[in-house]
Parts: sequence; C-alpha cells; structure tokens
Amino acid sequence: MTDIDVAIIGAGTAGLNAYRAASKAGAKALMFDPGPLGTTCARVGCMPSKLLISSAEVVHSAQTAGNFGVKIAGIEVDGEAVMARVQNMRDAFVNKTIRGIERIEAKGGLVREMARLTSSNTLSAGEKSYNANAIVIATGSRPWTPPPYRSLCERLLNTDQIFELPTLPESLLVVGAGVIGIELAMAFARLGVRITVVELEGRLAGIADPVVRDSAYQIFSEELDLQIRHEFGSVQLENDRVRLQFVDDDGRARDEQYEYALVATGRRPNLERLGLESLGLGDADEILASIDPATARVGTASIFMAGDVTGTRTLLHEATDEGSIAGENAARHPEQPRHAERKTPLGIVFSEPQIATVGCSFDELPDDVIVAETDFANQSRAKVLGRAKGCLRMYSARSDGRLLGATAFGPDAEYLGHLLASLVDSGMTAREALRLPYYHPTVVEAVQSVLRKLLSSKETS
Repeated sequence: MTDIDVAIIGAGTAGLNAYRAASKAGAKALMFDPGPLGTTCARVGCMPSKLLISSAEVVHSAQTAGNFGVKIAGIEVDGEAVMARVQNMRDAFVNKTIRGIERIEAKGGLVREMARLTSSNTLSAGEKSYNANAIVIATGSRPWTPPPYRSLCERLLNTDQIFELPTLPESLLVVGAGVIGIELAMAFARLGVRITVVELEGRLAGIADPVVRDSAYQIFSEELDLQIRHEFGSVQLENDRVRLQFVDDDGRARDEQYEYALVATGRRPNLERLGLESLGLGDADEILASIDPATARVGTASIFMAGDVTGTRTLLHEATDEGSIAGENAARHPEQPRHAERKTPLGIVFSEPQIATVGCSFDELPDDVIVAETDFANQSRAKVLGRAKGCLRMYSARSDGRLLGATAFGPDAEYLGHLLASLVDSGMTAREALRLPYYHPTVVEAVQSVLRKLLSSKETS
C-alpha cells in the first residue's frame, strides 16, 4: 500500500488545477488517468468548435460583403481544408496541454491507470493500491445520446466525434438546440452544409429569459431550419442515410434524409466504475447533490469533486476554479475546508448574434426586480457593423438598485458579457455603473442605454 496525501482521479482541467493547488499547499499529490490525455476543452470542446466557427465567420463575411459595397466573386469552401485546419490546430492545442501533463508525469505526479475507490481513503490502480488522506474526483463527462437515435450506427456522431470528419458533410441533422448544438449548427450551415436542428426539450442555446429566447428563435430561424417544438415521429438508418420523420414547428409533416446525425443533447458525469456505490454516500444523484460548491467537498466525506463531473458549471474557467478549491481543501483535510467565494456566473454562446448570460439567471430572479432592455436593431454601432440584431436585457434589485444579472443577445456579446460580469461582480447599482465612461460609437453604449432605463424605472417606482 502506497501512502499519499491527495489522490486525484482525472487529469483534465479540474484535475490538473487540483494537483497544482494541492502541491502548492505542501501535499504529496498523485493524479490517475488512463488517457487519452488532453482536456475536454482542447480536444473536443472549446478549441475545435471555435476553429470551425472562425472558418464559418470568414465565409459569412465574404458572402455579405456586398452590403458594404465590396464585391467578392467566386467564394469556394474547401471542406477538406476546413476540417484539416480544425484538426491540425486542435492537435497543437492538445499537444501543448499534454506536454504540461508529461512534465508532471516525469516528476512522478501521474499514474496512467484508471483508479477505483475501495473506501473513502483507499483506491486501486493497475496492480497497486494507495492510501490517501483525501481524494479528488475530476473524471469529467461524456456525450449522451437519446434512445431513438442510438440505432444510427456509423451515421451517428456525437460532439466528441464531429471534429474527426475528413471533410464537411453534405447535410447534417443536429439533435439538440442547446449551446453546442446551436454553435455547431450555425457554423456548418454557414459553411454550406444543409442543416436541420431538432430540440427535444424546448431549449434554445441555454437562454432562460423568455424575451431573449423568442428573439433568438426568430433570428436564428432566418439562417437555420430550427425546430424547437417539433413532434418526433421516427428516425432510422435507410440506404446509408439518416431518415427523420417529424411534424415541424409550423405543423407540417416532414420526411427528410441527412448524411449524418449530430447528437448535441448534453453530457453525463463520468461516475461509473469508480466504486462510489460501496462508500455509503448514496446513489450518483445524491452524491452530486451533496457537493458544497464553496468547498468542493462531498458531504462530510474525505472526497471532493470538481469540473464537469459535478454536472453544474460545466465551463473551463469554472473547472479551473473548482479544481483549485478541491485541491487546496483536500490538502487541508481533515481541517475545516476553506470556503471559496465563487465568481459571478458568465456563459457565452458563439453564435451570431452571440449570447452572454451573466449573474443571476432569469428563472432565479427575486420577485422584486426591475427589468429593462434595448434592441440592437436601433443601436448605432450595430448598424454600422451591419449586425443590428438582438437585444440586451438587464436585471436590478428594486430595493437598492444593485445589478443582479443580464442576458445579452447581440453583436460582440462575448465582450459585453465581461463588462456586465464586472458590474455585477462588483455589486454596482445602475447609478454607479453609469459613472463609467462609454465611448461613442461602440456596442457597449447599449449597456449605458439599459442602465438609464433601470435607473429611471427605480426612481419612478
């Protein structure tokens, strides 16, 4: 039996940051991961998707150049070249991550074996057993496929597999209109792929605000065959094609065929084969529900969880924070864990228009709230850019004017989101936020416009 201070199962973003935090705290830490190494973000998430999106943006800019008095003739999309760029640059990002992990491995910080818990403080990996003072589980997640689509065999792709295509497909059925589904659907559509998006649960790009969701549905439908309220009929593999029969959002019976089906219906935590069922901590749902987000601790056990495996804030910057919290507190165990102050929630969807959600989600807002908005169709800088679509909605507390959150759906929302997150995180009121400079003409002036409406509403209430 080998004694260690902190065992970390998983060497992705959360696991790596847990290892660094535990080591910095003076603990003897050891990661366990059978591979393939490389984080979800670098290998199958953030980076390859943004590489594909960047190619789509170039095509769209060329196709719409005529709106600016610029004529571009003979636009041609080389599907093989597009996918080769995605894969080559993706591999470069992955290899950079792997080199960092290999440096840890060279120092004895990584065992390339799958670990299984045999108690709250012991685990086995390969032929060896280990005794750990505390354990961090950072095993990530995997794509989930709804039952009706599981029979499509080689014509079924999940969000881990889509980036391995040698060229762009002729047509693609995208199952799921969540964040990833919308991002990839729009990118492929702008690259010339025939797209239909079907949603099983009425979601749209993770938008909780109903006004923004309705706006997004209308605008996205201008480019996409978007069916978020469809009635599913049947799906089957026929003549090496995916055949879908359904009733669309307009009530029309349709019978369509596609080269592939891309399932983007979310991910599930990797909790199987860890031995958790033998620890007396409850089933998987009970374990996940018992995680304290401020400490990453599972109930009162000597086990901590971080990253996508928690099933909550499944974003890279959140996995980084959670890993650091888990690693530090695992190193401190059995002392009282440190309660970390979590960052203001920030989510970004790289669609067009982009979406940024900040702070308190619309469906979690208190009753006594002021909501104000502006339409980007009337925003000067958005008009100049030829991207005058979408809206910005902000939420403040009626009692003291403190900003609670926002949903931005418009041009360059990825940058608006960071500004809005700073305003919310600092606890500013609308009046205080209006004291900041807002340069003209910029998209950021939309924030100034909404702040004025929030302040006016509070003063007249």
